[in-house]
Amino acid sequence: MSEKSKILIIGGTGYIGKFIVAASARLGHITFALVRESTVSNPSKSEIIESFKSSGVTLVYGDLYDHESLVKAIKQVDVVISTVGRAQLPDQVKIIAAIKEAGNVKRFFPSEFGNDVDRVHAVEPAKTAYAIKAQIRRTIEAEGIPYTYVSSNFFAGLFLSSLGQPGAIAPPRDKVIILGDGNPKARNSWVLWIRLSCSVFIKEDDIGTFTIKAVDDPRTLNKILYIRPPQNTYSFNDLVSLWEKKIGKTLEKIYVPEEQVLKNIQEASIPQNVILSIGHSVFVKGDHTNFEIEPSFGVEASELYPDVKYTTVDEYLHQFV
Repeated sequence: MSEKSKILIIGGTGYIGKFIVAASARLGHITFALVRESTVSNPSKSEIIESFKSSGVTLVYGDLYDHESLVKAIKQVDVVISTVGRAQLPDQVKIIAAIKEAGNVKRFFPSEFGNDVDRVHAVEPAKTAYAIKAQIRRTIEAEGIPYTYVSSNFFAGLFLSSLGQPGAIAPPRDKVIILGDGNPKARNSWVLWIRLSCSVFIKEDDIGTFTIKAVDDPRTLNKILYIRPPQNTYSFNDLVSLWEKKIGKTLEKIYVPEEQVLKNIQEASIPQNVILSIGHSVFVKGDHTNFEIEPSFGVEASELYPDVKYTTVDEYLHQFV
C-alpha cells in the first residue's frame, strides 16, 4: 500500500475546516494546518488549536495574503484543501498561484462543500457566491492543477438542528415554515421526482471523513465528489413527517409560495438574504438533486466508500426528541 498523502488545510479553524482537519488526522494522514499567529493567540480559537495539537496536527504559520508563506507551507505537502469562508472565496486565486509556483501538489480541493455550483438555479445574492466558486473551478482547470470538488450539500448542524427555522436553536414543536410547497421541482417528468427533487443533509464529521477518503483515490481525480447518501435525501415535507413521527405530534405547516420567497429575499438584509436565496435554490428549485450524477463529471461518496458509517438524518434528529 502506498504512503498516505501529506495534507495542508487552509482555513482549518473555520466552521467546516475543523472537521476536515480532524478527519485528516484521524485517518492517519500527516496533517498541517495553516494558521495566522493572531489566530493562535485568539482566546476564542484556543479550544480548536489545542484539539489540533492533541491530534498531532502540525501548525504552520502563514497567511492567505502572504505568498511566500503559502508557497513554503505547500511545498511540505502533497494535497491542499481550502476551507476558507465566503469573504475569501475569490482570494483562492492566491492559493492557486502558490500551488503553481510550488510545483509539487498532487491534488487541490477548493472551498466548496455545498451545492454543485455548475448546476444551480440561484437568485442573488447566492448567485454571485456560486459564480465565484465556479470561476475558481475554471481557473484551477485552466492552470492544469489536479482537483476534486466536494459537493456536500447542507451541513446537518446548520439545518437539521432547527429544520431551517429562522432564529430557532432546536427543531420546531408547534409550527414549521416551509419554502415553496415542500416538494422541489423535478428536472424532467414526475417519474423522476423521488430521485431528483430532494435535499441532502450531511453531518459535518461525515463530510470530513468522505473528503479525506477521496484524497488518494484515483476515482475522484478531476471529478466532483457528491456526498448524497440515499438515507440522507429528503423532501422538506418528508423531513417534517419524519420529525412529526419522532415527537408524536402534527405540526402546523406554513407554506411560503415561490413568489413570496423571492420578495422576502429582495427585502431581507445580509445574512438573511443569503440564507433565503440558498433555501430558494435548494427547496424550491431542487438544486441538490435535480440532476443525475454522470460518470463523466462526478462520483457519489457513499457508493465509493460503503465502509463509512455515516450518520443518517433519522439518527441525527433523534438527539432532539
